[in-house]
Amino acid sequence: MLTDPLTAAIAEAEKLVATAPHIRTEQDLVEGYSYLAGGISACVHATFAYSRSHPVFVTGTGPYTKMGLDNPDTLYWGASIRDDAEYVVTGRRGTTCDLSFQVLAGNYTDAEVPGNVTAFDDRALTIADDGTFEVRFGPGPRDPDRNYFPLAPGSSQLVVREVYSDWTQRRGMLSIHRLDSLGVPAPEPTHQDAVTRYERAGRALVSRVKTWLQFPEWFYLKLPVNTVTEPRRTPGGLDTQYSSVGHYELGDDEAMVLTLPASDAPYLGFQIGSLWYISLDYIHHQTSLNNSQAQVDPDGMVRIVVSARDPGLTNWVETLGRSRGILQFRWQRLDRELTAADGPTAEVVPFDRLSEVLPFHDSNRITPEAWAQRIADRQRGVADRMLA
Repeated sequence: MLTDPLTAAIAEAEKLVATAPHIRTEQDLVEGYSYLAGGISACVHATFAYSRSHPVFVTGTGPYTKMGLDNPDTLYWGASIRDDAEYVVTGRRGTTCDLSFQVLAGNYTDAEVPGNVTAFDDRALTIADDGTFEVRFGPGPRDPDRNYFPLAPGSSQLVVREVYSDWTQRRGMLSIHRLDSLGVPAPEPTHQDAVTRYERAGRALVSRVKTWLQFPEWFYLKLPVNTVTEPRRTPGGLDTQYSSVGHYELGDDEAMVLTLPASDAPYLGFQIGSLWYISLDYIHHQTSLNNSQAQVDPDGMVRIVVSARDPGLTNWVETLGRSRGILQFRWQRLDRELTAADGPTAEVVPFDRLSEVLPFHDSNRITPEAWAQRIADRQRGVADRMLA
């Protein structure tokens, strides 16, 4: 059967999921199977959309195709490129907080992080008054006046991120074309093309599962539990991005209080994730906060409470019953170095002592009606984003 390589890869990926070392509960396993379904969908879609001569932007992760600790505030787009060709990216700038471009050499695997060849945000571009822009990538020298950026040897992926600091912001428009094939029809697929694509989809799926099971081991789980790092440049990430990371393990009668100063960064986001290295449900639950969603205390500090039980506080981040998980802060669109003073501290306290620990506990409280409104805003924000 033509699909045999894919079905064999699905069976292999299912075994990897079912035997993942972090599984302790039925919830862990069920989440793994959902994660697997999203991976199958994403890999088949990306593989059959792939074209060396006629590239397109494809989203490899989203609410139902999660991977790589996907940021609930970000839309991700990627296109395959070659270092010896020239490409034009045209678009219209939306109202999102950040629009960034990154050229990578290679792929994320369970053995390495791809090299970061070029990374910049839209501040490096000339954008017309109506928000339209044109960016070129190719083997030629850098030419900022023409929005031209060189492709170093080995360049293989162009990744674009749109980041929301407010979920009422609107995304822009984006397209990519290889200049020597613009106006030329793409070749019709052959039987061998279909065979090859099913094989590639299968390999991509297995690699995807292996890769993102490895990342927590590399960057999180070797850190002391219930701590967070100082802000640091994100491995394999953007030049203007810092992150602070950690992992938690909490009992039902415990809470973690994360405290950090309100930032001058245009974007600051916090999320928790599962040990599948994916976001938790951020549509129907508050499993993330950014600098427009989080409440700032009168002393200029943001205090986030991570717990399974509802403390009735505005900055509660829900664990959804997961006793263990990933912690991640991201600062983006920075134009200065971050220091330890910009970063968070973490303290685990008895859940019943939150009112004693939080200096502005009374003003942090939220009514059930106001909480329901926050969730409704999240639901509408994601729905609008996906259809914008």
